[in-house]
Amino acid sequence: MATLDGKTHPFQLFDRWMAEARESEPNDPNAMALATVGPDGMPSLRMVLLKGADERGFVFYSNYQSRKGGELLAHPKAALLFHWKSLRRQIRIEGPVERVGDAEADAYFDSRPRQSRIGAWASRQSRPLEGRLDLEKRVALYAARYAAGRVPRPPYWSGFRVLPTAFEFWRDGAFRLHDRFRYRPEEGSEGGAAGRWCSQRLYP
Repeated sequence: MATLDGKTHPFQLFDRWMAEARESEPNDPNAMALATVGPDGMPSLRMVLLKGADERGFVFYSNYQSRKGGELLAHPKAALLFHWKSLRRQIRIEGPVERVGDAEADAYFDSRPRQSRIGAWASRQSRPLEGRLDLEKRVALYAARYAAGRVPRPPYWSGFRVLPTAFEFWRDGAFRLHDRFRYRPEEGSEGGAAGRWCSQRLYP
């Protein structure tokens, strides 16, 4: 069982908790809530899947023409939340967002099932859809177009990387006396997995 004492580096603690979630969570341990903000300042929240986590940050993929894609391109900051009910834990992460490079996006796109790659072409994500049949027609159109050979990555489909400037680890406690630790980079440190982080225990 991973400890929560405020002394472990936040990237290392995240890795430990994620590893334990993969053993205990029945579905999608890499599912996370992603919060963005619109042009009117209204926050927007949805579930996405974490597809990469290392010293550079936390990566997910999307259609850049979707609502979340447009909001992140206009206001490149985000908040993430992992909640694992099986472990009674959660992790909050906040930070600026950058786009992943084309080579990295291509490699991930090529690893997806073929039908998922077709779906990325067919879906005009977040825009109005007249009926299910219209979507199925677009799927058939692109399935025919890419019937043979590699399905290329659409130019509007790629990834975002959240660069953490804050972590908060939460673990359930009896009588709602939970454990909470917030981590931020030490003054003068750029953060990241190799940086120096300070922790602070918070009231539950």
